[in-house]
Parts: sequence; C-alpha cells; structure tokens
Amino acid sequence: MTAISSDLGITAGTWNIDPSHSEVTFKVRHLMSKVRGSFTEFSGAVVVADDLAASTASAEIVVNSVDTRNADRDAHIKSGDILGSEEHPTLSFATKGVRIDGKEYLVDGELTVKGVTKPVTLEVEFNGLGQDPWGGTRAGFTATTTISRKDFGVEFNVPLQGDKALLGDKIEIQLEIQAVKA
Repeated sequence: MTAISSDLGITAGTWNIDPSHSEVTFKVRHLMSKVRGSFTEFSGAVVVADDLAASTASAEIVVNSVDTRNADRDAHIKSGDILGSEEHPTLSFATKGVRIDGKEYLVDGELTVKGVTKPVTLEVEFNGLGQDPWGGTRAGFTATTTISRKDFGVEFNVPLQGDKALLGDKIEIQLEIQAVKA
C-alpha cells in the first residue's frame, strides 16, 4: 500500500487541522425536519504514513462551542440531558486504522461522547493538495458518518403524539478539513 500515499500526492508526515478553514457539523431530526449545528472550537492532526493503512488521525472538539443558531437549544445540548459539558468538556476521536474499499477511503476509529467510547467508521474523500499563499502545503478532506446518540448514552427525548418523539436517534456528522503540513 505504500504507493497509495504517493499516488494521492500527499507526503508522509504530520498535517495539523486548520480550524479557521475547517468545519465540524451535524444534523439531527427534530420534530418533522432536521436541525443543523456546528462546533466552532476543535483541534487535531492527521499523521500520514508511507503505508496509508498505518496513518493516524486524532481530534478533540470543545462541547461548549456548539452552535445551532439558538442560544436556548445550545444551552440544552451542553446540559447533562445531552452532552454534559461540565463533566465531559470535549468530544474526541482517534483512528484505529485506514482501509480502502474500492474507491472509498474508510477511517476506523473510536469516538468518545459523554465519556462513552464506541467504534465509528468515517467515509473520507480526499479533496486535493496544494500550496497556500503563506508558503505552506495544505490537504483537504471531507469525512462523514452517522451515529446513534443512544449508543453514547444520550437518551433524552420528549414523547409526542402517537409513537413520535421530539428528537431522532441518528446524528449525521460531516467534517470539512483543511490540514497544513507541519
């Protein structure tokens, strides 16, 4: 697999996430539509190995940086009902492996939410590589996954008429990452 990293044009080494040019977003069903949100404070790095399968990534997200464009909803997400930011101020992700399935890149890792760690797989698209105006080299990635909030102990809900509930269980996560070679 050594050729894969060089086929992409990305060189081995540490690539630090540039939070000012990256996004961590999510959406969840709320009543009859989906509500979107983001986290505005996060950090992390991708360490590209000569053998792509040996590459690693890690990230940390600050729970109190959640932004759904509604202060009351943000406060509830930070509360013990949802993410419990006082006891669990960060969400974290660390890779366990990188795989290629046809033309898809899959990053297997462990996500920790509210003190509960579960395996997740990110579907990753490599968006390219280039020089920035400041003399650095940047790489771009899009990563997506869907998790069950109940798997992470986030059980809060309000039953509605019939068999409906206020919140859906599935959380769709999307990462738009720009990383700079260290």
